[in-house]
Amino acid sequence: MDVTDKKMIIDESEESEEENGDWEDWRDDDGEDEDELELGFLCLFCDSNYNSCNGLFEHCRLSHKFDFHGIRKASSLDFYGSFKLLNYVRSQVVENRCWICGITCQSNEELRSHLHEAENFEEIKLLLADDRYLIPFRPDDALLYSFNEDEEGEEDYPVTVDKEELIKDLVNIEGVNVASENTGENSSSSSVHYLQNELNEFCSASIGHLELGNTMKMVTVNGIGSVGHGGPSDGKPRNMHSKVSLLNHVSQDVKKVNESYFGSYSSFCIHREMISDKVRTDSYRQAIVKNPSLFTGAVVMDVGCGTGILSLFAAQAGASRVIAVEASEKMAAVATQIAKDNGLWRVDGQTVGNKQSIGVIEVVQGMVEELEKSITIEPHTVDVLLSEWMGYCLLYESMLSSVLHARDKWLKPGGAILPDTATMYAVGFGRGGTSIPFWEDVYGFNMSCVGKELVHEAALFPIVDVIHDKDLVTNSAALHTFDLATMKPDEVDFTASINLEPKLGSTESNSTGLTSETMWCYGVVLWFDTGFTARFCRETPTVLTTSPYTQKTHWSQTIFTFREPIAIARGKLLTDNSAAVGTYECPAASIHLRISIARAAQHRSIDISLETTGVSLDGRKHHRPVQMFNLS
Repeated sequence: MDVTDKKMIIDESEESEEENGDWEDWRDDDGEDEDELELGFLCLFCDSNYNSCNGLFEHCRLSHKFDFHGIRKASSLDFYGSFKLLNYVRSQVVENRCWICGITCQSNEELRSHLHEAENFEEIKLLLADDRYLIPFRPDDALLYSFNEDEEGEEDYPVTVDKEELIKDLVNIEGVNVASENTGENSSSSSVHYLQNELNEFCSASIGHLELGNTMKMVTVNGIGSVGHGGPSDGKPRNMHSKVSLLNHVSQDVKKVNESYFGSYSSFCIHREMISDKVRTDSYRQAIVKNPSLFTGAVVMDVGCGTGILSLFAAQAGASRVIAVEASEKMAAVATQIAKDNGLWRVDGQTVGNKQSIGVIEVVQGMVEELEKSITIEPHTVDVLLSEWMGYCLLYESMLSSVLHARDKWLKPGGAILPDTATMYAVGFGRGGTSIPFWEDVYGFNMSCVGKELVHEAALFPIVDVIHDKDLVTNSAALHTFDLATMKPDEVDFTASINLEPKLGSTESNSTGLTSETMWCYGVVLWFDTGFTARFCRETPTVLTTSPYTQKTHWSQTIFTFREPIAIARGKLLTDNSAAVGTYECPAASIHLRISIARAAQHRSIDISLETTGVSLDGRKHHRPVQMFNLS
């Protein structure tokens, strides 16, 4: 053995000892951390510490009348809702405020004596509507990342996390414009930045340990075992399992919602309902087939093609290539077969039988955000972007974000997007739009108590149903207009104010028991129009409307019921100026509405807030409590 060989052995031995020493340090450090975290779960209401979530929650139930698991089950809270609940409770306790009723006490001791059991679980869900509670109220609160571990089961196994895709999903989930009362900042933005920072720290730590550098985009996570030397400035990952748990939940939740959403569109019943909706299908057909200058020779992309009906119209209108994108595997196969059966399937450079393929439609299975993984297409090469993306209340299902992504990625500068405008409207409805009249006379029996209870319950949830124009008691007003050719993705969320005034000649006035000038407004109805305007459809502009004044569509309308009806009247009436505006004694001359619609924390859902104010002829106002709704 020569000197060189001896030197290599010595070096290897020293290196091995050094490596082992490093790992012993890590083990020692981990042990210290475990000792520190042994009593790491701090009570929500007092200074007690527990070494398990179950122990803590049992203490909260027995000592503070806070049954976390019971509240979570009764309120149907998912991971995010439960995450918010814990942050919300901590934020109230620090102010010595009862998290249920809002009463402020003089001390924490007085608060603990005051605490009582929760009863109205729907109100609890409303309290958690603010997405700022997605940001940990107490830094490094281990409870936030551990309360769900016993229920995770198999889903706690390794999860593959795509950093870029997950950040995109986080932005979609958290893109809700809710201003923080304390800081004045956009809390959703803070939530996004918080989660993105967690994700970046997690990815850098995992990749650093595996020595993959920046060359590996996909990282497989398996709890603490996949964590390495990256992360905080001291080189040790802090609470990494908590961060991985949060990211796993985000990734799993988005994946589940997407699978459920796209899976629901595998039902032929849904597609039959949509195609049978003449208002919908005829509007699209007219906008496509009757605008030949737009479609002849054009490259068209159809986002969410379903059966491919819009793609078929585009091919019929003379398009040279139609890229039909469909995320549902089943429906993508169906759309492909339909294109083949109609001689419109595109097979580049191949023959079908003895004939050269002249078809133009190609179906791509997958989400439009991942299109480049499936086909070769250059950015900004599409002439016309088609999509029937609208959901209930226009924005439910949040498919608009995907359409805007396709616009920004694939549409040519100056290219057409159809439809290119969308406008939401609101109108007040009267007693006839509720279930009260039905229950007042059931085979001659008075069951109005049922109708009243149903109206009370309706004030908690949005209802998708058809409202007849005879039951409308105010004028209609445009709430908000989207210009799909120019809008930014974060402009999907909005707040708008409108005034509704009593409608002349309403038949509602004859069924209220009031004078002919006075009516009761029980709530508001929202609907939408989408426009295929002359900006792109020069030959034949078209409007698709879901208005209650016209033929009904499968979208119906979306109904939001007031907690208490508002009396409204036109002109001057003898009123009691000491009474609240909007009551029988002092009807309102108009109703001022401030409506906010935003993407909810739950993927593909929307939150709606409704602020209602009765305004008298002399300018006096009566503000109603804000109502929060979720459409999911």
